[in-house]
Amino acid sequence: MPHPTASVSTTKPDEGSLELTEVIIRARAYRFYEERGREHGHDLEDWLRAEAEVFGRKPVAAGETAGMHANTAAVA
Repeated sequence: MPHPTASVSTTKPDEGSLELTEVIIRARAYRFYEERGREHGHDLEDWLRAEAEVFGRKPVAAGETAGMHANTAAVA
């Protein structure tokens, strides 16, 4: 049982859980690829959709990621 004063937001996931999360996302993205009839060219879209599903977020369109990276670079 976690300590009552422990904050979930300040705890870091261990490396094993991060690897497991990536495996789950990869498997889900591959399922999307298979469901599309193994049509190539949608790998980023499939990855983002799977990631959103795993983390419970709204999927981001593949075209929107370019803008996100540009904004990140501008801030840095």
